[in-house]
Amino acid sequence: MTAVVGPWFHDPMSTSSLQGPGRMSIDTGAFKSGMRHLAASVCLITTRHGVERGGLTATAVCSVSADPPQLLVCVNREASAHPLIVASRIFAVNVLAPCHRPIAERFAGMDGVEGDARFVDLGDWRTLATGAPVLGGCPVTFDCKVVNTTVAGTHTIVIGEIVDVCLDAAHLPLLYAQGVFIHGEHLKAAS
Repeated sequence: MTAVVGPWFHDPMSTSSLQGPGRMSIDTGAFKSGMRHLAASVCLITTRHGVERGGLTATAVCSVSADPPQLLVCVNREASAHPLIVASRIFAVNVLAPCHRPIAERFAGMDGVEGDARFVDLGDWRTLATGAPVLGGCPVTFDCKVVNTTVAGTHTIVIGEIVDVCLDAAHLPLLYAQGVFIHGEHLKAAS
């Protein structure tokens, strides 16, 4: 098979930059504006290290492998939950339902509540196999053990092996695109 090469294609055997001729990396604003077009499920990444719980709202979550079952999450290294995930080597991915929007906003830091206080008086919290906090009423929750981490710019890519899963088909996912929350009901109506 011959690789397609040219000013905008990458020769897989080349060690040169993926940028076109004379192009520089895009600025952060353009990157963020472009990424707003990627609709995604709103997830709550939660963890526990000792008695301290932490969590963050995220959309950078995807499957890695079915055998063994693995997924990845991208966690900003400045997030308060980051050191807890790294130290405990456990986390849960809670795919949120529309009724969880206030929780998504809290864990995104929109109400100023930080740390373990984010879990207080909001949500039905329990644990699965790893002991990471999981939220009741989610369409799906994946309970994971960290198997690998890689630093990528401002974030750490955390790969977790899924050791437990909790499915609730009664709920559709909460989505996020163009800077707004979108209810999964929109998907149901379109099908």
